[in-house]
Amino acid sequence: MILCDSELKAALFHRQLIIEPMPTEDCISTSSIDLTLGDEFKRWNTPPSPVNPTKSYRELAAQSQVDVPVNSDGSVSVNPSSFLLALTAETVSLPNRSRLAARVEGRSSLARLGLGIHVNAPTIHAGFRGRITLEITNVGPLTILLKPGLKVCQLIVEQVFGTPVREFQSVFQGQRTVSGS
Repeated sequence: MILCDSELKAALFHRQLIIEPMPTEDCISTSSIDLTLGDEFKRWNTPPSPVNPTKSYRELAAQSQVDVPVNSDGSVSVNPSSFLLALTAETVSLPNRSRLAARVEGRSSLARLGLGIHVNAPTIHAGFRGRITLEITNVGPLTILLKPGLKVCQLIVEQVFGTPVREFQSVFQGQRTVSGS
């Protein structure tokens, strides 16, 4: 079951859903909460040979991720057919006891420009805490300027049936950077 605006506000008030900084009223819609773009941007450096996805993500990222150049105002240009990784400005926590999970989805206004904000793996598991890494792809014909603070995605919060028995474990738990913790 997806939480509506009044349930989202109640979950935030009771700290069943923790978003820091706290979203403003205009970020809460009928069934989602807008999240904004942070100020860290990375891209994959083109490797000379195929990538082995069974390698540790952190090891692969350390070897192959590079910073994306930012403009003087902190914005980045996303060219057609390009891919980059970015973080939300907000930290999101879904404590196990809250029995909540979420999905992160792009915004239609950006999708209509050809910008995919969260390409894959939209699930934010019960027990997750950290900033959310966004996989951004420009499949459109236009170069798109993204500036930190832009409402870039939405969090759709869902009720989990039952309370998870174990803690959520992932290389991305507690992430503060695009590459993980």
